[in-house]
Amino acid sequence: MRLSGKTALVTGAGRGIGRSIALKLAAEGANLVLNELDEKPGVEVVAEIAGRGGRAVLVPGDVTAADFGTRFVAAALEHFGTPDIIVNNAGYIWDNVIQKTADEQFEAMLALHLAAPFRILRAAAEPIRAAAKREAASGQEVFRKVVNISSLAGLYGSAGQSGYSAGKAGIVGLTRTLAKEWGRYKVNVNVVAFGFIHTRLTAPIGSAADTIEIQGRAVKVGIQPKYIETLEQLIPIGRAGTADEAAGAVYLLCTPESDYISGQVVACAGGLLV
Repeated sequence: MRLSGKTALVTGAGRGIGRSIALKLAAEGANLVLNELDEKPGVEVVAEIAGRGGRAVLVPGDVTAADFGTRFVAAALEHFGTPDIIVNNAGYIWDNVIQKTADEQFEAMLALHLAAPFRILRAAAEPIRAAAKREAASGQEVFRKVVNISSLAGLYGSAGQSGYSAGKAGIVGLTRTLAKEWGRYKVNVNVVAFGFIHTRLTAPIGSAADTIEIQGRAVKVGIQPKYIETLEQLIPIGRAGTADEAAGAVYLLCTPESDYISGQVVACAGGLLV
């Protein structure tokens, strides 16, 4: 129970990596404030945590809504107290080569992968500052954690993913800025950049889950089966990662052992770094 009593906020927690992150943090004692665009899987994760003896509440809805960050942080303050851990995980991919990428498509990727985390962290800034000030006045040194999710696409680019790559690169800049701004509040702000992780977004094209619905839009997701085979051959560990392994990388940056690590990018990619 390394995180006993901590208040953790996780976006996109109803499926895949987000679900695994939520379950991992709850298993280590954190109280969870979860978000999921689709309410049903979010409710199921909350029930699963409760069934294991944990505590969780759900704030359903679109993280890109202008008021979402304020509502999300307010739910944490109402139910559990000042945020101790914030994981900006919500995301999806909407790919195309640049000449076929509409403004709406590009802007949707920036809104989701960069602007939404910015608004959540901005909303959390004052409660965290006030708590840090109280703790410092009483002689305490309490560390808090922000883990933003990026991708190898954000570090090195990825053909057909101009919007996604730009958003995931931007979150690295935001992370390093906040590491400098929030160090005085004892907040560690880091990035986990995922490589090829098995989720519904990376399933083979042609599978039952190769189209998702986002705000009334049908968005094609998935990877060509031949490319999956080639990609796994390039990964030094020899296979794609699992959602639980991805969650483990996030968890590492939420533990006390990371108290002097900030502004860093940790690649969770099985050794693939291109």
